[in-house]
Amino acid sequence: MARLTALPEALAAAVRDGDAVAMEGFTHLIPHAAAHELIRQGRRDLTLIRMTPDVIYDQLIGAGCAAKLVFSWGGNPGVGSLHRLRDAVEHGWPRDLAIEEHSHAGLVNRYVAGASGLPFAVLRGYAGTDLVDVTDSIAPITCPFTGERLTAVSALNPDVAVIHAQRADREGNVQLWGIVGAQKEAVLAARRSVVTVEEVVDVLAPVPGAVFLPHWVIDWVCEVPGGAAPSYAAGYTERDNDFYRDWDAVSRDRDAFRAWIDANVLEAE
Repeated sequence: MARLTALPEALAAAVRDGDAVAMEGFTHLIPHAAAHELIRQGRRDLTLIRMTPDVIYDQLIGAGCAAKLVFSWGGNPGVGSLHRLRDAVEHGWPRDLAIEEHSHAGLVNRYVAGASGLPFAVLRGYAGTDLVDVTDSIAPITCPFTGERLTAVSALNPDVAVIHAQRADREGNVQLWGIVGAQKEAVLAARRSVVTVEEVVDVLAPVPGAVFLPHWVIDWVCEVPGGAAPSYAAGYTERDNDFYRDWDAVSRDRDAFRAWIDANVLEAE
């Protein structure tokens, strides 16, 4: 059953050095406040998992938290490259970073297999790429019924899933809506889960198309208004497009990046 607590306490209990951590949210509801808390807590040697490792993982990688990245697209949306990610891969700064690349469909299917308690998932994908040859979690497979050549991807069960949502009730049930990605699948696949929310309410009013996560699949719920910024939470906050444009210049330079982290993360508890 989910426990309502403060974010520092939840992450200190949930995330350990060396853990595989999935922080999902597709353009929307990206758990930036949780990422900043992991930086403040000095987590190290993490395997970071995310369908779209944009600015949130650029910051974690640049802060030295990550040893490996499992992903299906990487960039600053609408702007360009993730310069801290590139610096780590190309120059080993602030440390070497191993990478494991997938398609969106492949990574989502890995979450689904993990959430379903299955060893792998099967899809028509990766054709025409060399990812099958260089990625241990992807393998060709032949359908036993039709003989069709398909692709299998191994189940993904992160140690921890961290997501942001709009609301939770006092029992720890969580409600999110708008643009959603693989948050539900990541939480159901993970061994532990932390959810930050805009507000805790007495009753979760129905919202068309909302995703509902019951309290028994969540370990910690933390009320963190604005916890998705500079991304957004539909119905609560708006996306800070200027931040994403400005991040390009900040992240290009190591000293500028470190100064930003010092001022906006380490000194902003």
